[in-house]
Amino acid sequence: MDDSESHPSEDIMNATANHEIVVLGAGYTGLLATVRLAHRTRRAKVRITLVNPSGRFVERLRMHQVAAGQQLADRRITELLDGTGAHFHRAAATGIDPAARQVTLSDGATLHYDTLVYALGSATDTTQVPGVADHAWTLNDPVRAHHFADRLTALAQARGSVTVVGGGLTGVEAATEIAESHPELTVTLIAAAEPGSMMGPRARAHLDRAFERLGIIRRTGVQVDKVLPEAIRLSTGEMIGSDLTLWTAGVRVPGLATEAGIATEATGSVITDATLRSVSHPEVYAVGDAASVRQPFGRLHGTCQSGMPTAAYVADTIARRLRGREVRPFRFGYVHQPVSLGRRDAVIQFTNADDTPKRWYLTGRIAVRYKESVSASPWPVFGMSRRMTVPVQFSRGGRRTREQV
Repeated sequence: MDDSESHPSEDIMNATANHEIVVLGAGYTGLLATVRLAHRTRRAKVRITLVNPSGRFVERLRMHQVAAGQQLADRRITELLDGTGAHFHRAAATGIDPAARQVTLSDGATLHYDTLVYALGSATDTTQVPGVADHAWTLNDPVRAHHFADRLTALAQARGSVTVVGGGLTGVEAATEIAESHPELTVTLIAAAEPGSMMGPRARAHLDRAFERLGIIRRTGVQVDKVLPEAIRLSTGEMIGSDLTLWTAGVRVPGLATEAGIATEATGSVITDATLRSVSHPEVYAVGDAASVRQPFGRLHGTCQSGMPTAAYVADTIARRLRGREVRPFRFGYVHQPVSLGRRDAVIQFTNADDTPKRWYLTGRIAVRYKESVSASPWPVFGMSRRMTVPVQFSRGGRRTREQV
C-alpha cells in the first residue's frame, strides 16, 4: 500500500453524528463529486453541502461557442441535486479555516466540515501581462462571454479585427469558432508555440488547413508584452492592431487554499498525495484544475478528461474511508485530444496514456460528432450518477508501477 494512505480506522465516521462533507465549486468536478458521493453514502450518516455562487451549471467546454454568439441549454444545479439528499448553498466561498474546519461564505454564513472537497477549478490568468485585466476579454464568465459575443456582432458589421492570444486548445477553438461565425472579421491567433504542437503531424496538418480555410492569421513563436485598448504590443516592440482581444493564455486557481495555509503550488493548486488528499491537511481533498496531481508520466494538466476521473475517485475514496475500507492510489491515463474547429470541422488526436500522440486521428464530420459527444456527455453522466456508479475513465495509465503499490 502507498505510504501516504492512512489506516482505515483513522477515517471512520462517528456512528452517532452526521459526517459533514462540504464541496466547494459546482463545475464539472464539483458536481460529479457531489452526486456520486450522495449515491455512494446514501445509507451512511452524512450531510453533503455543495457551495457555488451561481445556480446555473456552466459548460466550460462550450464557452468558445458562447463567445461566438451561440446559446447553450440552461442547466440548473438544484434540478440535478433534487432527490439526492445533497444540499445546495448558493454563495461564494470567501475563506477557509483549517484549524476550525470551517468555510466562510459571501452571504455571511459559516459551514463546518469534517471533509472538504476543493473543486474551485481555474480561470484564465490576467495578471502576468500588463493591460490584460483592463483591455482583454476572457472566457472565465458566461455573462462576459455573452457581452463579448455582442461586441463581435457589432464589430463584424464594421469588418474589424479580433485577436486571440494563446495557442492551447481553448485558443484554437475560440479562434476557429469566431472566424467561422463571423467571416467578415480579421481573426489573428498569437501563440508562443505552434498551435496543436502536442498532436501528431497528420492531425496538426489538418489543423493548419482549417486555419487557412477560415482565413486565420497566425503569429507564432512570439510573446505579448502589453495589451492596449486597440492594439497588442509584442516583446519585439511590434504593434498589432486589435479592436477586440480575447486572452486564453495561462491559468490561475483561486487563492483560498493558499491563504488558508494549505500547501499549494505557485498557481494556487493544492498539492495532493497519492489519494488526492492535501499533503498538509488530509481532511481536504482536491480535484480537477484545483489539484496538483502527479502520475508516473508527470503532472496532470487541466482538462475535463482528467478532472472528472479525479472527482469520481475522490467520491469513491471518501465513501470507502467512511466505511473503514482501504483505498488504492489514484491512477489516470489520457486517451484523446478532441478539438472543435468551428461547427463543421474538428480533429481528434488519440493519445498514449502520457498524452503523447498515437498514429490514429479523426477529422471532418465523424470528428465533429465525436467532439460533440464528448462535450455533451457530462450532464447525462451527472444524472446517471445519482442512481448508479458510472465509469468516467477509459485509461488508468497502464500497469501499476512498483512505487504505486
